[in-house]
Amino acid sequence: MYKEKHAASSTFVPIRGLQYHVLQWTFGPLQPELAPLVMVHGWMDVGASYQFMVDALSEDFLRGRRLIAPDWRGFGLTEVQTDSFWFPDYLADLDFMLDALAPGQAIDLVGHSMGGNVSMCYAGVRPERIRKLVNLEGFGLATSHPAQAPGRYAQWMDELKALHSGQMALRPYADADAVARRLMKTNPRLPGDKALWLAHHWAKPDAQGQWQILGQAAHKLKNAYIYRWEEMQHIWQRISAQVLAVEAGGQSMAGWWKGAYTLEEYHQRLKNIAQVRQAHIADAGHMLHHDQPQALAALIEEFLT
Repeated sequence: MYKEKHAASSTFVPIRGLQYHVLQWTFGPLQPELAPLVMVHGWMDVGASYQFMVDALSEDFLRGRRLIAPDWRGFGLTEVQTDSFWFPDYLADLDFMLDALAPGQAIDLVGHSMGGNVSMCYAGVRPERIRKLVNLEGFGLATSHPAQAPGRYAQWMDELKALHSGQMALRPYADADAVARRLMKTNPRLPGDKALWLAHHWAKPDAQGQWQILGQAAHKLKNAYIYRWEEMQHIWQRISAQVLAVEAGGQSMAGWWKGAYTLEEYHQRLKNIAQVRQAHIADAGHMLHHDQPQALAALIEEFLT
């Protein structure tokens, strides 16, 4: 199994009535001039997902710096009792978290996928809190239209019923090795030693010995509200931080959207940001922080310093 180079400390922070699980890495006496680096994960993932990238960062970059990676609500060890998850809650959770862990400081923020979407939105809503932002394949969603709203509300209610009847329950696994094989099936680039390490953070055994994924089934529900790019555009236009938008060579969007939303449309959206730079990592899929942690770490170091 993979052996981490830099072990994180695990803590729980009270945020909005939840005990938020947060991983932190510190490297020697903190240098106050170095902004904390906060890394937020994507859908059906956990904060520990950044471990490989952390291990690839250079000693010079890490010296005197603090790194923070939370488990979003309903993922990992951040437990919440609910049957619906709403995008604005992630922004509020991040805002409360920064007040608790980095009061009065501008931070460097890295977000992957859903976490990248949250980060872009937060950087426009609270521009003074972000020094620099790295968006890892956080493309946003296809533009929707008001006429879609009735069907979305109906779909959400139908899926709620399916959730409460048990039809949307996440599949259990026999052991950590089975979880690792599941991760490798989803991402064929993921080596076995890293997959097994992730399995112990991505799932845990229940009282019967079955390994349960640490992500609530309610995350699978289609949100009742539609995505309004017209609103998000105004938020992106308020981002004052320098932004590094990183894409992987795997072309994830083509498989997800089937032409309904394209990489070219995303690139057009990026033009709404005053200071944005694009970067590309070849031979990597959507989980580029797993596939090419060294290349990603080098990009982030150069951008942040």
